[in-house]
Amino acid sequence: MNRTAQASVLFLLGGAVLYAGLTDLYLRYVKSALLPLLLASGAVLIVAAIVTTWFEWRRPRAAVGQHTEHEHREPRIAWLLVLPLLALIFVAPPPPGSYVAVRTGTALHAPWDLSALPAGDPVRLGLVDYAGRAVFDHGSSIGDRQITTSGFISLDEGGTPYLVRMVLNCCAADAQPVKVGLTGRIPPILQPDSWYEITGTYTAEQTTDPINNGVIPYIDVVQARPVPAPDDEYESRF
Repeated sequence: MNRTAQASVLFLLGGAVLYAGLTDLYLRYVKSALLPLLLASGAVLIVAAIVTTWFEWRRPRAAVGQHTEHEHREPRIAWLLVLPLLALIFVAPPPPGSYVAVRTGTALHAPWDLSALPAGDPVRLGLVDYAGRAVFDHGSSIGDRQITTSGFISLDEGGTPYLVRMVLNCCAADAQPVKVGLTGRIPPILQPDSWYEITGTYTAEQTTDPINNGVIPYIDVVQARPVPAPDDEYESRF
């Protein structure tokens, strides 16, 4: 594969990265906070490809001919390097859902921010934020406020429903579930992987995840309604 071909592959790679970053596709791979770095990386790859091509075209004809005489033709199989680029765009993996959640222990960690909740009732909180306050703050920062949060449904082997969000440190490869049990006015029929917006209040009820002995808090459901899955199905710890 000569330099022009290498530049073409670089250009395609940069274009694929930019395409993912300028659409919601990148959310299948990395957390949203990394978008600026992703766009910068795509731009650098495209610039590198253009500069490589420009220098290749400006090389003296004699030098090009001499280089060609000693150049060994690379096998055409090298063009298979383009296939991962097509997969990036056309075969993006779906976010992990209830199948992963029910087989992975809850990944709840102590929250870094336990500041007072904003005004209004109900107050909207991320599921991970609610779970952290419920377990590590014992609901002190929640009090009797109503909380609105959302996630997808996961059912354990006994049919017990949990509201779940997958959390990321960096990228989808390290996604882990944070689970919140449901009590109170639970809809009679809940399908795994269906998304719900839950409004409820703090309850001291907790259980232990049988997979890793992690603590799973509960929320006392006042209202539950099905909602479409959000563009960004992940939450971040940071």
